[in-house]
Amino acid sequence: MHLSPLTNDEWPSELAHFKNSFTGSGNVYRVMAHHPALLAAWSNYRTHVVLNNSLGEQRSEITILRIGHRLGSPYEWAHHVVRGRKAGLSDKRILSMRGSPADMAPEDATIARSVDALIDNARLSAADQQALSNLVGKQGMLDVMATVGLYSTLAFIVNSFDTPTDEDILTSLAENPIE
Repeated sequence: MHLSPLTNDEWPSELAHFKNSFTGSGNVYRVMAHHPALLAAWSNYRTHVVLNNSLGEQRSEITILRIGHRLGSPYEWAHHVVRGRKAGLSDKRILSMRGSPADMAPEDATIARSVDALIDNARLSAADQQALSNLVGKQGMLDVMATVGLYSTLAFIVNSFDTPTDEDILTSLAENPIE
């Protein structure tokens, strides 16, 4: 089975209020719209994780870039290269998220090791908890966990259904390639 992004004509009436919002604009959300109740519930979770988290914009983007890389999600990687740049991340810093934490700036390495531990082990060791908490606090540690959860689910969706990267992102990267 393949779920394609819903067109405007296919958009569920119960999600009409999302159609012209961010939630209705991305291909991943247009795939999620095949399950209107899920997308409606997702919107609040996404709002916290993406817009209202305690990490700040750059740390959030570093977290998401590492998740996109680790889960082999070209869709998420491309979107967050563009968003990371808008947040002020350099291309060098963005590309470092594909490498070893030993080659990253210390703050980024702490986040990357935490993402890796959550993906690989579904837990943070006591040492990882301490390092991440020292960097971002208790709420930030929970926000990293929530971000890994949210973006893992998105990676499952876009990877399973070969969701196409949105045209505006493709255009941005064609005009300003990163690699």
